[in-house]
Amino acid sequence: MTAFFALTTSLLWGLADFGGGLLTRRTPALTVVVASQAIAAVVLGVIVMATGGWGEAGPRLWFAVGAGVAGPVAVFSFYKALALGPMGVVSPLATLSVAVPVGVGLVLGERPGALQLAGIAVAVTGVVLAGGPQLRGAPVQRQTILLTLVAALGFGTVFALITEASTNVTGLFLSLFAQRLTSVAVGGAALYASVRRGAPALPEDGLPRAALPALGFVGLADVAANGTYALAAQHGPITVAAVLASLYPVVTALAARGFLSERLRAIQAAGAGLALVGTLLLATG
Repeated sequence: MTAFFALTTSLLWGLADFGGGLLTRRTPALTVVVASQAIAAVVLGVIVMATGGWGEAGPRLWFAVGAGVAGPVAVFSFYKALALGPMGVVSPLATLSVAVPVGVGLVLGERPGALQLAGIAVAVTGVVLAGGPQLRGAPVQRQTILLTLVAALGFGTVFALITEASTNVTGLFLSLFAQRLTSVAVGGAALYASVRRGAPALPEDGLPRAALPALGFVGLADVAANGTYALAAQHGPITVAAVLASLYPVVTALAARGFLSERLRAIQAAGAGLALVGTLLLATG
């Protein structure tokens, strides 16, 4: 079940990143993040009320609050790094986020077998290559590297915290709701500060109605991915769940190929193949 939930996480995160990337071409990234998370928070609030999730409130919710703070910081840093570029450096470097939950798993006493260790190495290499790393060109700004590392640390922190936020499905709904409320609050404050500095909150021609379903999809896919990752980590080794869940850049690249007819570079195709091999090794190990 760990492999199934973790791979589902990769699929959902990859599609959410693809949708978010399309939206940010016309709408400010902060607006996309806040609006999509707000929609997800409303849906989760309804689910929590329907399932009686309020009864699961307890100290563990602080882990969800922490994840809610780390998430927007990671996303904002990631988008800023992408804006500074080059994407061929930022995207692969951001996959270092997997080091945080894997490190937590090792500290907690998990010891992957030889086959799983090989799978981790192959899968991570595949993910980095699938991002299309820039192997030559102009030097990368130090600020870009720093922002990317902050994003990776933030994403990895969300990975680690969300697994500790609940012990059952009902509590998971509540923890995801608390995480989203915190994300909206943090993101909303950042958006307000940005607007005060003169940055636009919406495109010049306004937000088209067609963007609302897309925002809803991005927000709900992201929250569902957090949920499936928590289930993956609860059903098996965190080291395996984290690596399999980190395959989402491959999904994003394939979605761009399928929907936008973007051609994969040879190094990206090779990376996708290695990621698949690593997945098989982890699943069978």
